[in-house]
Parts: sequence; C-alpha cells; structure tokens
Amino acid sequence: MGSLSNINSDGVLLFGSYTFHVRQRLILDGDRPLNLGGRALDILQLLVERAGEVVSKDELIARVWPGTVVEAINLRVHIAALRRALGEGRAELRYITHVPRQGYRFIAPVKGLATLGEPVLKPLQNLPGRLTTLVGRDSYVASLVRHMLGKRLITLVGPGGVGKSTVALRTAELLMQHYQDGVWHVDAGATEDPVEAFEQMPLRLEHAQCHALLVLDNAEHRLQRCCELVEHVLRVAPRVSILITSREPLQVAGETVLAVPTLTVPPSENSLTVDQAVGYSAVQLFVMRARARQQDWVLREQDLDAVGELCRRLDGLPLAIELAACHIDTLGLIGLLAQPEHGLQGLAQGRRTAVERHQSLKATLDWSYQHLSPMEKLVLQRLSVFRQPFTLAALTRVAVCSSVLPTLLATTVERLVLKSFLTMEQGDRAPRYCLFNTSRAYARAMREAPDEPRPGPA
Repeated sequence: MGSLSNINSDGVLLFGSYTFHVRQRLILDGDRPLNLGGRALDILQLLVERAGEVVSKDELIARVWPGTVVEAINLRVHIAALRRALGEGRAELRYITHVPRQGYRFIAPVKGLATLGEPVLKPLQNLPGRLTTLVGRDSYVASLVRHMLGKRLITLVGPGGVGKSTVALRTAELLMQHYQDGVWHVDAGATEDPVEAFEQMPLRLEHAQCHALLVLDNAEHRLQRCCELVEHVLRVAPRVSILITSREPLQVAGETVLAVPTLTVPPSENSLTVDQAVGYSAVQLFVMRARARQQDWVLREQDLDAVGELCRRLDGLPLAIELAACHIDTLGLIGLLAQPEHGLQGLAQGRRTAVERHQSLKATLDWSYQHLSPMEKLVLQRLSVFRQPFTLAALTRVAVCSSVLPTLLATTVERLVLKSFLTMEQGDRAPRYCLFNTSRAYARAMREAPDEPRPGPA
C-alpha cells in the first residue's frame, strides 16, 4: 500500500468505522469524537499514513518525542492506549500489530478523501507563523479543538507568559480545514481599534452562511472594543466562532471561559531519574530550549535538582522558562539559580522579532500591571509578602490601611483573581489565594519603586 502522507497531510483518512481529520487532529467514530492524547495521535497518524509498512520504534519515538531521550516502554504504553481506544479485541477488530525486533504496522485498509476525488483546498487565513515547537500542550489543544467544534465563543484566560496566544494559534492551525471561509487573527494588543482591524479583513459577515473562526488575541488591552466586536459577530454571523485570549473574561453572553494551565513541574521532595524528569513538561521545555542555545548541553543526573528548582521558581510559565534557557551558555544552571527572584523575573534575551512584551518577563508583567487600577496595584503590592497560599482574613491583616478599606478589599481581590494575578483554591472552609513567584517578586519591586503609589500604614 502506498504512503498517504503527501496527499492527506491536510485531508481526511478513513479506516474501519473511523474518520481521521488529520489537520484538525480529530478522530470520529461515527459522530462521536475519540478522546486521545496528543502523543497517541502522533503515533496513530504516522502509522496510518504508512499503513501496511513496518514503522520502527526509533522512528516513532523520534516523531513523538523529538530531541528527548525516552524509554521504549513509553511507546508501548501509548500503543496499548491506542489499541484500547480503537476497540481492538471487540469483534476481532485489529488495527496495529507488533513486529518483533522491528516496530509496528497498521494493518487495516486506509483510504484518503483526496484519492476519492475530493480536492484538498488551501484554507484562507492570516495566522502568524509559529517558530518553535509547542511543548506540553498536546492534550490541552486536542481538548480545545473538540470544544471549538461545539461552542461559538471560548475565552482562554491565564497569567502573562503562560502561553495563551501560542495555544490559541495552534488550535486555529488545526481547525483551518474545518472553516470554509477561513481562520482570521486580530491582535488587540497591536492595534488601536480591533473593530477596525477586523473590518479590513476579507470576511463578509453579511453572507448568512459565512463559516469562519476569529481568533481575538490579547483582548484585555482593548476590552470594551473587543466586547463590542464579539457581540456584533455573534449577533449577525451565526456560523462564525470566536476564540479569545485574555487575562480576564469578556463577560459577554454565551462565553465559555477556560484557564490555560502552567506547565507541569517536578515535586521538590522526590528523587527522579533523567527519563522521569523530562516527563514534566516544564523540564522538557527547558531542555529543548537550552539545547537550541547550546547544542552540546545535556541534562545530567546531577543537574536534576537545579533544573527542577528553576522550573518551580519560574512557576512553570513557558515564557519565563524559555528566557531562562536563553542564558544557559552565559550563566549556566548555577548562575541562573544564583539570580535573586527579581533578577530571574527581569531576564531578557528572547527572539529579537518577538513583540516587546515577550522579550523579557518583566516586560510582560509591566504590560499587565499598567492596566490595573490604583487600588488593585496597592493591594497587589501588599499581598507580595505572602510566600504561601493565604486567606482573605490573613490578607486583611496586612493589606487594610488608609488607602485600602476593608469594604473594598474583597472586591479588589476578586478582580485580581479575574485578571489572573491571583489563583484561588476552594478549600474545606475559606478560599485560599496564591500569587505566582514571578508576580510576587515583581509586586515587591513595585512596592519599593520610588515613583509607585504607597499604601498607607497597615
């Protein structure tokens, strides 16, 4: 059987009762989406595209874990999960066979829609190109793709540097073939008026059947105009979906809010092997970016504590980890850890072509901080004394002053949670709040800055 990879990299593959939308990374069993993680999908795609051929274990590992040393057992675990998801063993169904000492073969007949006479059309889009590999987001992106197919308005929220835009753009890439009128990107942080920027696009909402996806990026910087744009599009174009990134929800009708999580970091108390450590996405990202900076850099057993501590100190924030890895050749791990918190928070040396707010973590925090009200800034400065999760009662003891009255404190804390400066954990009793290490260092620096407004005495 010939390879299907060339004609179907943007199309649809059919096998058994399944329809594999390659570009969308979506597998349907009839009308039911199959719940598969990103790595399992990578394995399945390579096997299906090479149906009938033996694909070696080394080739599969290189495809699924590029630039990472992993054990063969990881591949076997994902193959087993694939077989279960595809229903192997029921009614004698067989899809994937193991060829001893060689690899795996996909044995079911596979058809591609391009071979059945349906052309694969180049999608309409204006998405900015991604220059780096997305790390640790496969499952989240796959889940988001499924959400977008069933909802019209989703807002991704999270702190600066967590990767909201990167996740949204990757999701939009995978959905391009689904929208016949294209996928369109508006960066509200890079334009004076997102409504005007949208109106300049070759998208005609007056056509009742207009079927498109709008990615509205960094909406918090032009919040009111973004709300107006979203409400207009939802009202006049029933087949247009909208994916938003913002530090805070827009709070418009029909909005589904999803938090973008930080990358996973290793626990401080556990002793890990190198293979176990790179299973944490924050460590994997650091290793990949460090190798890109210094090609002979290798993660050694003796480095694990330092890398884990660095990833925890940087809160698992992708931007912070990437910026730290950029200094591996000049500071080394010991030098990075020797930096005080405010020094790590100020590290800069990102891509010269990146927007200014992504060239250092401080620039990202500056970008967000300047949009806070004076009251929010004062409370944020006050709560920078907490290194552990705290309750509102504890915050009241240190934050209430002549400028921050008790009646305003709870409302202000709620707004800081809404704007992703604080995270909230609902405990057995009172909620507990937490500030990221990087944000706490920044808030403390702002408290000490001579030109910042000062809280009165507690």
